[in-house]
Amino acid sequence: MDINVGDRVIMKKPHPCGSREFTVLRVGADFRLKCQGCGREFLTPRVKAEKSIKEIIKKEI
Repeated sequence: MDINVGDRVIMKKPHPCGSREFTVLRVGADFRLKCQGCGREFLTPRVKAEKSIKEIIKKEI
């Protein structure tokens, strides 16, 4: 998957706050994601994140 810092992703399952949209803050072996609903930031393993991504919204340049 071609995911870069600043892209927004829509996940299959929602965050506990109810939002499905996240912003990518860091890419590597882990992804640092920021929830667009509540603002919480968290790390998730790359493999798990790639499986649960439904749609990628590229950052505007």
